[in-house]
Amino acid sequence: MTHLPATARSHHETHDSWNFAARGETPTQRLDRNYAELLQEIRVAQTGVQLLLAFLLSLAFTPRFGALGEFDRGAFVASLVLGAAATALLIAPAPVHRLVFQHRLKRQLVHLTSCLALSGLVLLMLSLASALMLILDVVLGQEWAGMLTAGIVSWFSLWWYIVPLWLRWSRGQSPRMRRRAVQAGPVPRQR
Repeated sequence: MTHLPATARSHHETHDSWNFAARGETPTQRLDRNYAELLQEIRVAQTGVQLLLAFLLSLAFTPRFGALGEFDRGAFVASLVLGAAATALLIAPAPVHRLVFQHRLKRQLVHLTSCLALSGLVLLMLSLASALMLILDVVLGQEWAGMLTAGIVSWFSLWWYIVPLWLRWSRGQSPRMRRRAVQAGPVPRQR
């Protein structure tokens, strides 16, 4: 028996019914597939954050590092700390899985892993922004660095968050629309 609120349980049951009809998957098979897909997505992000951290860790030992001003050192520290925090969140699904393994918590594991991945990606984006700010400030100066970094963060935000959310909302998947759909009952299968 799951311990979810009635609206969440209804949403899961509706989604499970649709998924079984469309894919022939049981709720457990869907959770297994969702978890495997999440782990593949996290592997891509982990590579990016590992490369960024390797660059940042090596940067501190270069001869020019000592000549950086206070602003650049702050950007370096911010990028390093945010990158380490992103790494922790992107690796967290492995120990979480190990600790809840065989405790019938797959739905909670998939939900938590999704939250960890999204949070880790936000921190990765901020870490990249801080690293870009540092590099662009050294190369172009603070004014251009600020403008270019803001533009790059907007670019990341557009493709990582705004477009996917727009796709969901354009198909009636906003949280408000989802609540209405759960209250109305199952949606007829689309062809």
